[in-house]
Amino acid sequence: MPHDVCVIGAGWSGLAAATELQRAGLDVVVVEKARGPGGRCATRRQDGFAFDHGGQYFTARSSAFAAAVEDWKRQGLVAAWAPEIHVFGRRPKLGQSSPAERLVALPGMNGVLKHLAGSLDCRFGWRAERLVHDGSEWNIHGASGAEPVKAAQLLLTAPPQQSADLLRGVSGLAERIAAVPMSPCWALMLGFEQPLEAGFDAAFDNDGPLSWLARNSSKPARDGEAWIAHASAQWSADHLEAPAEEVARALLAAFRSRVPAVAEVPPALLSAHRWRYALAPEPLNEACLVNQSRALVVAGDWCAGNRIEGAWTSGRAAAEVLSQWRD
Repeated sequence: MPHDVCVIGAGWSGLAAATELQRAGLDVVVVEKARGPGGRCATRRQDGFAFDHGGQYFTARSSAFAAAVEDWKRQGLVAAWAPEIHVFGRRPKLGQSSPAERLVALPGMNGVLKHLAGSLDCRFGWRAERLVHDGSEWNIHGASGAEPVKAAQLLLTAPPQQSADLLRGVSGLAERIAAVPMSPCWALMLGFEQPLEAGFDAAFDNDGPLSWLARNSSKPARDGEAWIAHASAQWSADHLEAPAEEVARALLAAFRSRVPAVAEVPPALLSAHRWRYALAPEPLNEACLVNQSRALVVAGDWCAGNRIEGAWTSGRAAAEVLSQWRD
């Protein structure tokens, strides 16, 4: 028997949608190419250090998301983060206003998503490679030899370029999705055996190769002296295909210019990770995209805004559409 819905992607959009669909009584399966949930809200553990090397924190602006956050707080899945923040370069005008409460998941940025995934039928390490719609249901084909997943409806939450590749020749949405640009981001991970005197917990950098620096261990429930630095979108694009080791050395030099103490306390761990599709500079500002004749919905932060809240909102909107089709 086919599932009611197959969700491709176990990030914020996919798991928010799957949770609502299951709550509505639908039979839902989630397939995800990675080894676990999170998408770009990933936490890497390496050599005794933990790094939130993707999404750094989130805020709650809408009443619906704020209510969800309060529930996660009660469950011990989310806590406030109040870092001492510095700004390098010209401070944007928006920076003069009081920021919304910064929130982080526990014990890593994928904490909420791991919790949600635990109540769902999730198949990790399962890469969707080809989609076929036979007129009545979807056949999601994975690696050679894997039995296809069958579902009456499909929700696709991969980055736009990957979603478009899967949908070419299957849905007219492919061309529109492919036109959504995504900026890359190189992430630098630094682990230290002793505290690093930086004078701040996090910093926005508006004048150099970096855009963001953060002491990961200043967040609640994080141990060890672990730092993250994100390169700017332009620098990341200029060095997109450079070897990770070369990128790590270049970004360490940029980090050292902001935190000179690194010269006295060299990192015990130095690594770089490339996010090829980090954020959408021009999101569609639509909750989700719909192809009703194919029982297909496409969602993601690039639809409803770049924030984690936008991804969650997009997933919930997609779930509402899919639930209505079932009725």
